[in-house]
Amino acid sequence: MRLEYYIHDLLYRYQCVTVPGFGAFITNYKPAQLSTSTHTFFPPSKEIAFNAQLNSNDGLLVSYIAESDKLSYDEALAMVKSRVTIWNQQLEQNECLVLKQLGELWINSSQKIQFQPSLTTNYLTESFGLTSFVSQEITREVLKQEVASLEEKAPIRFTPEKRRIPAFVKYAAVLALTASLGLVGMDSYQQQQQIQLQIVEQEAQAKVAKTIQQATFFDAEPIELPSLKLNIIKEPMPYHVVAGAFRVSENADKKVEELKAEGYKASKVGVNKYGLHQVAYQSFATMDAANAFLEILKTKQKEGWVLISE
Repeated sequence: MRLEYYIHDLLYRYQCVTVPGFGAFITNYKPAQLSTSTHTFFPPSKEIAFNAQLNSNDGLLVSYIAESDKLSYDEALAMVKSRVTIWNQQLEQNECLVLKQLGELWINSSQKIQFQPSLTTNYLTESFGLTSFVSQEITREVLKQEVASLEEKAPIRFTPEKRRIPAFVKYAAVLALTASLGLVGMDSYQQQQQIQLQIVEQEAQAKVAKTIQQATFFDAEPIELPSLKLNIIKEPMPYHVVAGAFRVSENADKKVEELKAEGYKASKVGVNKYGLHQVAYQSFATMDAANAFLEILKTKQKEGWVLISE
């Protein structure tokens, strides 16, 4: 069984895919980039990272294999454990573990797993169809410098020349001056009209305010105003930092209570297509907020991944 193929499929839809007993493959958003040395443009993508500490079974990978190969959950789990045993043996023997479309793993001199991601696959679905391309260097500045150097070598001298001003140019200047004076007079008239309108508006507002003030002190019955209905739109929280998925709903409820006791805003975020009840530490409005929360969890040695609800 080529386990890396199933991991490859899930990374298009999930930010974190955990291999039980081995580690987790995590994708992080990487914006578009430009290599100034090679003049190459790269589209936005998802960069793969590996974390050996996230190795608990969250049910995602095993359930996907079971559904794809028409196996029971226990049979799929046994196959995953068998493949993980082979991977760990290769690493312990100081061999380089090559996972197609994912990358290469090996153990360094400090006995820690190192990971070099593969750059052949872009897991960001929004960039589907976009590829890197090379642009020719723009030589605008070089040409400008060449022209400047030529001007220095062969300077151009201009000799003044007396020219007579045609009569029609003089007449045009007189007409332009007359038109400008007329426009100045028109602007002055419009300004006076605007000031008068402002004075009239101020007097009218003063009369209205006086009338309202007098009506306030009259002995009259209060006016019943119609009731207003306000529709408060709650900000959507589609990004959930998931703590785990449970086949039994009661176990998911217990996990929610445990997380709330620890101070998290935990909740159940629905049942996935594998029938597992998902429990989230907290839900967020943006992906950046969810990723920041994940970083805090890492400092506390806690596991989690981001689930995007549709």
